[in-house]
Amino acid sequence: MAVHETDVAIVGAGPIGLFAVFELGLLDLKAHLVDILDRPGGQLTELYPEKPIYDIPGLPVVTGQELADRLMHQIKPFGATFHLGQLTRALEKLPDGRWKISTDADVEIVAPVVVIAAGGGSFTPKRPPIAGIEAYEGKSVFYAVRKMDAFRGRNIVIAGGGDSALDWTLNLAPIAKSLTLVHHRDGFRAAQHSVNRMRELVAEGKVRFHVASVKALHGEGGVLEAVTLSGADKTEWRHEADAFLPFFGLTMKLGPIAEFGLNLNENLIPVDTEKFQTGVPGIFAIGDIATYAGKLKLILSGFHEAALMAQAAFHICRPNEKLRFQYTTSSSSLQKKLGVA
Repeated sequence: MAVHETDVAIVGAGPIGLFAVFELGLLDLKAHLVDILDRPGGQLTELYPEKPIYDIPGLPVVTGQELADRLMHQIKPFGATFHLGQLTRALEKLPDGRWKISTDADVEIVAPVVVIAAGGGSFTPKRPPIAGIEAYEGKSVFYAVRKMDAFRGRNIVIAGGGDSALDWTLNLAPIAKSLTLVHHRDGFRAAQHSVNRMRELVAEGKVRFHVASVKALHGEGGVLEAVTLSGADKTEWRHEADAFLPFFGLTMKLGPIAEFGLNLNENLIPVDTEKFQTGVPGIFAIGDIATYAGKLKLILSGFHEAALMAQAAFHICRPNEKLRFQYTTSSSSLQKKLGVA
């Protein structure tokens, strides 16, 4: 069992958890972050790595991956420790008043402050009910597009009828060798302009669309060669493909966080708006998982919550020190911490 002691343990390494590292770092508070995903960025990099975001102050347009990269660069001076690919399994109050977080990788983090920045909780893509699909995942079957260029020149089959399926049909069609969209009906839950553009590409012969379902995968060693499609009339045929992207949505679960005794309200954690502290002293919640009157689920709102949380966390971690509020634009000590003095 690896045991780490720090000032603040953060559950969730999405954009709000990352910015919390920055705000804490300005106050000389060290942080360890735990995330079930294998990389920082949370939903930004898992769901929207190449989709544009337009409401980040000072950045008229930025992709999810770019924003995560910028946040990682911003917090680099503060040396945060990441425990990735790990599920927060338990939270325990120690006799000395500190908290102990345990993960499913036998890691323990002890800190006087815990910050839950877990978004909607841990999430996993809904897996199609296709026998043996697990063997292809990560090689030929993908639930998200991390780098578009990885699909250049490939025979792609996309399944689904929502925004993700239509968006990636439009984005990948220009670089694919062939692209086929399949959906169980000739109707979609996506933005109408995306549906219209997809139908234009079909008419131009640049995309194929079938009212059908993927019933089987064919290949060896995780390398896909073809899929079996089943039409609305139950007719089945073999279709060449070396990449399969099913977009059937996500399953969101709070997981063990629901067992932390935080008086959940519809799977959200109520907090005050002065400190963003939960009903349990020393435990804070910020970002989408936090709820309060007037809450807006915006990245911008989460940044604000992280800033106020850090101020309150300082008083818990450094009870005998006085907190002096400073601006990064005028404080030479802060600029020295940031490496820009």
